[in-house]
Amino acid sequence: MKKCNVTINWPNGVSTYSKPGKGWIESARKAGIEIPMGCLKGSCGACEIEVNGEVTRACINTIPTSNEILNIKLYTDPYW
Repeated sequence: MKKCNVTINWPNGVSTYSKPGKGWIESARKAGIEIPMGCLKGSCGACEIEVNGEVTRACINTIPTSNEILNIKLYTDPYW
C-alpha cells in the first residue's frame, strides 16, 4: 500500500507536505518553525505540539498515516 503525502498547516501560515512516519522536528524546521526541545526522550514535555487538537510530543512521535490535513499549534508550557 502506497503512503500518501499528508498536508501540514503550521502556525506561521506555511503549509508543507510530508510522508507519514517522518519526524515532526525535521518537518517543522522545513516550515521555518523551531520546536523547543529538552530531553529528546519524551519525558520533559518541552516539544509538545497540538495536532488537530491532540497534544503530542514531537521528539518521540512521527507524522501519522492519514489522508487528512493536519493543523499544528505550538503547545505552550508555562515551565518552558
